[in-house]
Amino acid sequence: MNASTASGITIAEQDFVLLIFRLSIGITIAAHGWNKIFGGGRIKGTGRWFQSIGMKPGIFHAWMAALSEVFCGLLLCLGFLTSFAAAGIIGIMVVAGWTVHRNNGFFIIKEGWEYVFVLSVAALTIATLGPGDWSIDHTLGISDDLMGWAGFWIASGLGIGAGLLQLLLFFRPEK
Repeated sequence: MNASTASGITIAEQDFVLLIFRLSIGITIAAHGWNKIFGGGRIKGTGRWFQSIGMKPGIFHAWMAALSEVFCGLLLCLGFLTSFAAAGIIGIMVVAGWTVHRNNGFFIIKEGWEYVFVLSVAALTIATLGPGDWSIDHTLGISDDLMGWAGFWIASGLGIGAGLLQLLLFFRPEK
């Protein structure tokens, strides 16, 4: 008989769902970074766009955003340093939400902040629940130390703090 959680699902079922959740969010974030490097206008076009929205120097922020998205997305997929990967995603979403989406209302169809909000909450949820047993964190024996309230505060505090610091240091929109 399989061990069950308080909700009645088995531990294996819970780990499977957490894996799917991590993969869906991680792949989505990593794909955004990959697209900044290799899609459309590539990194130069992304840099020009970052510069135009006030993130200066644009090419630096294009590289930082792209590499952060790829790196944090892959870490989340692997369940490695999960709370820190979630913090990176939240930080990226704070910057995107403030620079691009905040004045456009809620719905993404109008370039609103719905999408960055959902990705941030998903990353925070994963950090709080932990990556599950099917993760590198679990294999290394560090998942219990980086989940629950610790995961929540690492992801939210570090993510929001890093995003706000980046905005404070580099966001210079045209008046």
